[in-house]
Amino acid sequence: MSESGGVPQHAEQPQFQPQPTRRARLVVIGIGADGWAGLTEAARAELRQAEVILGSRRQLGLIAASPSATQAAGLAWSGPLLTELPRVLDEYHDRRVCVLASGDPMFFGIGSTLVRLAGHDRVRVVPHPSSISLACARLGWALEQTDVISAVGRPLAALQPAIQPGRRVLVLVSEANGADQVCELLRARGAGASVVSLLSGLGGAGELISATTAAGREAGPHDPLAIVAIECRADPGFQPLPRTPGLPDDAFETDGQLTKREVRALTLAALVPIPGQLLWDVGAGSGAVGIEWMRTHPSCRSIAIEPRADRRLRIARNALTLGVPGLEIVAGQAPAALDGLARPDAVFLGGGVSVPGVIQAALEALPPGGRLVANGVTVQTEAVLANWHASHGGELTRISVQRAEPIGGFTGWRPAMPVTQWALTKSKEQS
Repeated sequence: MSESGGVPQHAEQPQFQPQPTRRARLVVIGIGADGWAGLTEAARAELRQAEVILGSRRQLGLIAASPSATQAAGLAWSGPLLTELPRVLDEYHDRRVCVLASGDPMFFGIGSTLVRLAGHDRVRVVPHPSSISLACARLGWALEQTDVISAVGRPLAALQPAIQPGRRVLVLVSEANGADQVCELLRARGAGASVVSLLSGLGGAGELISATTAAGREAGPHDPLAIVAIECRADPGFQPLPRTPGLPDDAFETDGQLTKREVRALTLAALVPIPGQLLWDVGAGSGAVGIEWMRTHPSCRSIAIEPRADRRLRIARNALTLGVPGLEIVAGQAPAALDGLARPDAVFLGGGVSVPGVIQAALEALPPGGRLVANGVTVQTEAVLANWHASHGGELTRISVQRAEPIGGFTGWRPAMPVTQWALTKSKEQS
């Protein structure tokens, strides 16, 4: 048998020419609370070969605590990372640089930022178990069945959609009263019975884990870098607020300018929320459609365009209460207010349909495959939508909802105002 594994020598074989790999000049090293002792040999080798090591003072202290660690110069960040990183990339472009990151650098970490700024081929990442992995290991939770929310440099309000009975949630905090804030939010939501565990120093000598309920926790400081683990349990009277479209109307603060529940659910279905995509909610009113769009997935984005200042304030309050603090709110009247906005993947016209130029501006902004949904309740608006349907196609739908209400000692049907809806997916020919 030949050394080629029994293949005849005259057989034509594919020729693989391995290319020499250029060693990345930027190496991101994940490090835990156990410091040098918890690093893999590969991570230690990278640090020993480094010319410059960048990290927070805490991270650099973990390395310096070991006498066998690298002798490279350690530099602490002197300002906000998004400001510092471009300067560092420029200043040390010809040096071998290691950047320290807490836990897994690609999980809410600096690793993904460096890859975005410098390019994947210039960055090598050496991961470490994330604090989330360590927390699940300590609690006996399945990671894939656990929701994760980061409140590090982000509003805690993003936790709201994850508060669902029976769910398990891990919240990353960075303030000494982070656990108190989480428990206050749970109590206000009607989930004070939830079991709350505080985990800090995971993997290190000072690891601490304590458990109580949100209602029973006594306020007090803790290690700022901690995880709050929640086993969600509902108090009596808890109102479920699912991620699926069609939240109850009373979930929103409103002055009456609100797309009602049944129509809102059908509107979101026609808009087709897709993770990562952007919605323009034009004439946002109470902001309900944009808020529900964002609740379908954490990566969904929305811009609410609303001319009235009082309604913009109301939209902001609704966004916080319902857990989408990232909702962008723009003052102004369409179509002028649409100029300069990020290009949308979908547009909802809840108002201003009969204003000249609004539908045209929305269609022009959409890329091929983008969705436009416009609702109207007046005869004039219905005529406008019918004309657009006749010239551009799409679907024209009449939505009628009736609710049972008391009539004396009996029950009868009371109809709501019918809504005419035009929905269009933009084709390449319409570009």
